[in-house]
Amino acid sequence: MGAVTDDLAQTLGRRESATLEFKRTAKDRNKLREAICALANDLTGAGGGDLLIGVADDGTACPVDASDRALLAITAIRDEGNILDRPSMVVDRALFNGHEVIRVHVHASHTPPVRLDGVAWVRPGPSTRRASTNDERVLSERSAATALPFDARGLAGSALADLDVELLRSTYITAAVAPEVLAENERPLPQQLRSLRLIDPAGTPTALGVLLGGFDPTAAIPGAYIQFVRYDGDDADAMIRDEEELRDNLITATRTLTALLQAHMTRRVDDVDGLAERGFSDYPLPALREAILNAVVHRTYDGTHAPVRILWFDDRVEVSNPGGPFGVVDEHNYDRVNDYRNPSLAAAMKTLGYVNRFGRGIERMRRQLESNGNPPPEFEVDRSWWKVTVRRLG
Repeated sequence: MGAVTDDLAQTLGRRESATLEFKRTAKDRNKLREAICALANDLTGAGGGDLLIGVADDGTACPVDASDRALLAITAIRDEGNILDRPSMVVDRALFNGHEVIRVHVHASHTPPVRLDGVAWVRPGPSTRRASTNDERVLSERSAATALPFDARGLAGSALADLDVELLRSTYITAAVAPEVLAENERPLPQQLRSLRLIDPAGTPTALGVLLGGFDPTAAIPGAYIQFVRYDGDDADAMIRDEEELRDNLITATRTLTALLQAHMTRRVDDVDGLAERGFSDYPLPALREAILNAVVHRTYDGTHAPVRILWFDDRVEVSNPGGPFGVVDEHNYDRVNDYRNPSLAAAMKTLGYVNRFGRGIERMRRQLESNGNPPPEFEVDRSWWKVTVRRLG
């Protein structure tokens, strides 16, 4: 890293503002999360802001640990999944009044409101507070639909009646918004749906709303289903033992999927040191679910009628999806770098508990396969599609 030369006291100022917050230390991680969430929400429309760690409330620089380890610990806040949608931020060392501090530069979210554990935080001035109902309305209506990712856009021809509102209310809304916020907030249902990007400002269901809770997602997004084929052999010329198409919304389909995978799983028991027994499955269920959920979250839904495909052979399972790497991800760095074609969908799946932590899916899959005794997963990636092959336990 090169030398830090610019003094932020000169460029950002010595007083807190709607875009600048000071923290003396990094000890209170939740206060850091609140500040990052508020800056990402960017209530004043400034484009984001900065959190400086190592500066007291009065603008006095304080000693702070700015080691690589400390920077990495703060960077990890981005991926831990407490703040949704995942914030875009850069953590680095900087100078403030000639003293070394930690600078967290947070970019404004394209899909506000951003929430920390179900609560939206904002900075209307030099303090961070919970967003009011009016704050959330402003945040929800700020972005023009054409500037949003596909999953946050309204789907022409769809109506509120196309959504299973009771399913969404009992699952996603309850999981996404803190209980005390729901208790306090008596907003009409459309406002609740809008704040979670399930409908757009005009009241039209978004792709996210249809995918999560639509009665028939394929009516609006033809490729929004999962195709399962179980072959009685090692290639596609073999007889088909079972074939299913999961055309339900993702909340329902994920439940059906688990039962389907378990029905095709076989299990054996081996002796361990002649004294104990250990059970093994052909495949660890969490690894297969990880591969399929990654395909569902990262696939492209726009401009294709192709489904996510699960092809189950005697010796392997292949999971493929339309849409290759996105953004900063390419065929060489896909296991180390992450980006999101469908950021609102990724956040929703994290909220519902289907994803444990952002950017860790491939790593978790590898660990689960290794623990079960399976070979590592095999990936095929090009510009238009993605496939992962999981080999059966030998």
